[in-house]
Formats: sequence, structure tokens, C-alpha cells
Amino acid sequence: MIDALNTVDEGSSTAESPVEMTLLLVDDDRPFLSRLTRAMEARGFQVSAAESVAEGLAQIRKSAPAFAVIDMRLQDGNGLDVISELKALRPDARGVILTGYGNIATAVTAVKLGAFDYLAKPADADEIYNALMAIQHDKAELPENPMSADRVRWEHIQRIYELCGRNVSETARRLNMHRRTLQRILAKRAPR
Repeated sequence: MIDALNTVDEGSSTAESPVEMTLLLVDDDRPFLSRLTRAMEARGFQVSAAESVAEGLAQIRKSAPAFAVIDMRLQDGNGLDVISELKALRPDARGVILTGYGNIATAVTAVKLGAFDYLAKPADADEIYNALMAIQHDKAELPENPMSADRVRWEHIQRIYELCGRNVSETARRLNMHRRTLQRILAKRAPR
């Protein structure tokens, strides 16, 4: 298994990526954070982990890593604040935003603030590794499992919700939807 990991590492050299293999993981899902830390260490990264925006910012200010994987929504704030700080302190760093609440508006915001890529949960360690080590994004690949109609609807509602400043009443008015119905949709997990 170690030989397979070494083969992957040798075969995926990138001219544009930072050589230093320091990685910051910021996610408030402790079991996921623990699994991802072990998986990325097995791929050759020196990993530091944080469970909040405050911890992530403190680690970046102490020593800005070459790579970062940051959850978008954390208990104490928005992961975009961490990406923004990372890019301010280390412009060559590669940050990937990881979230279960993906939508186009937040993806655009993440890239504008300096994220190199944007992955929707659940993402496995291979997807995250490939996003961190990618040389460039020429074109999107055809998805193996395209979004269902329910998922597309949910994404649209999330986009309008974000554009309305996360104001439930304003979002419901713009979507011509009852406020309670919207609250129930927002409380549920995203459909597959």
C-alpha cells in the first residue's frame, strides 16, 4: 500500500504547485477531520487540523501552510474568512473549499477570495488530493451522477437564500413560497 502511495505521489508532480507539503484542515466535523488528517498524512502532507474559524486563523497567522482544505460553514463563522486570510499571508497557497451546502454563488465567492477549487461533500481523500495537486482547470468533466431535479431545486433555493443575506423572510418572498415551508427546506440536508 505504501508503494502505491509513493507511485501516486511521484506521478503527480506539478510545476506550479508549492513544493512544501504543509496542509491545514479546518472542519468542525471531528470524525471527518480525523479521517482526512490520517489520509492526507499518508499522502505525504504535514497536517495541522483546526475545528473552527478562530483556530484556523490562529494557525495561519502562526505559520501559513502551502495547502488548505477548509469547510465553508463552521460553528463560529464562515470558512471563506480563513481562505481570505491565507491568501493575504501566503498568495501562492492552494486552498480548497469543502462544503455540504454547495451552490454557484458561494463557489464564485470562494474562487474570488482565493480558493483554488471548490468541492461538495461528501468528498473523499483522493478527490481532495487531486484538487490540491491539480495543475489547471481546463474544463469540467461530465459528472458520473448528475444532480437530481430535487437537488437542482435545493441548490436554487440555497443560492437565493445566500443572495438575500440569509434572510428567510426575504428569500420566501422572492421565491413566492410560504416562510414555514422555506424554513423546513432549509433545515433539511441537501437531496442527492
